[in-house]
Amino acid sequence: MAPSIAEIPTANVVVPVKDTPAAAENKPKIRRVIEEEGGTTTASYPHYLPTWNHGEKYEPLQPFDHYDHGKDADPSFKDLLTEGSRIQKLTPSTGSEVTGVQLSKLSDAGKDQLALLVAQRKVVAFRDQDFADLPIENALKFGGYFGRHHIHPTSGSPEGFPEIHLVHRNNNAWEFDEYLAAKNSSVSWHSDVTYEKQPPGTTFLYALDTPEVGGDTAFVNQVEAYNRLSPALKERLHGLKAVHSGVEQAENSASRGGVVRREPVQSIHPLVRTHPVTGEKALFVNNGFTRRIVGLKTEESDALLGFLLAHISRGIDYQARVRWAPKTVVVWDNRVTAHSAIVDWTTGERRHLARITPQAEAPFETPYVPEKEPQA
Repeated sequence: MAPSIAEIPTANVVVPVKDTPAAAENKPKIRRVIEEEGGTTTASYPHYLPTWNHGEKYEPLQPFDHYDHGKDADPSFKDLLTEGSRIQKLTPSTGSEVTGVQLSKLSDAGKDQLALLVAQRKVVAFRDQDFADLPIENALKFGGYFGRHHIHPTSGSPEGFPEIHLVHRNNNAWEFDEYLAAKNSSVSWHSDVTYEKQPPGTTFLYALDTPEVGGDTAFVNQVEAYNRLSPALKERLHGLKAVHSGVEQAENSASRGGVVRREPVQSIHPLVRTHPVTGEKALFVNNGFTRRIVGLKTEESDALLGFLLAHISRGIDYQARVRWAPKTVVVWDNRVTAHSAIVDWTTGERRHLARITPQAEAPFETPYVPEKEPQA
């Protein structure tokens, strides 16, 4: 039986004590983008502008039982892709775009089918959505159906809603130059917070403000990346595990005077993970957080990990590019994809997105099954 929303545990927060005259002098620092913009803003959704509260500290995340609702889904998608809707593939293997469906109005059966569709297509863009206009509490209630909300340890969030991870760049030309000062490209493939013991699964990102052109997000299909490998290499990868680390992210935030809401962790996950609904195997490594392969010497780990990361990044034939537009919600399965923002606009337009990040099961792998040899 699937747990009810009320049964899904949430992260524990240490609530600051009530203000006293002495406490007021030591009030935690709160950085607010709205104040940095002079108290007024051109943002379409000012209540979604980032804040960083240095007084918010969270206990370590505890294990929880995750239930993937895709297991309950009707594969006909009759409650999701209803009459008048339209679905179109972005590429043959990866990604779809849907119109004529309002996610916030879905029944539980429709949400189950959403989880299945996203697991199958890896990333799905839904146009003309009302997510950004909902009360934030309602958006979070919708996302909570898919798992426990993850609270990011370092990112900005709307004030009072740490469960929302914000992507925000008010992109002046100098910011673009500074961003690329030490690199040739903005592409940075990663899967979100894979250093957690139970990384995210079905993930939601919705547009608040976007440039007219530019700022797309690219996705890579980690199932297809695994499928392209030779049988001999697939077999060798099974049983290997890698370290995923959040330490560097926390240190980078602290070095810039940012927040660290929770002590950073490292986790060991299989290089090949199995999706609990589709049964597909996927590479589970990414450039953002995967540091080394357990049991291999440094040179061996670097060589194998370097090959896998290069294989993922150059696989344009199993990647998809999603173009943002107002009222777009992009849903992806973080277990079987990696993604990268594309920082390519210099017009000064704001790029402001909000992410709801339900956690899923701890990554697991199923035994390697030898492939049939092709007949001569």
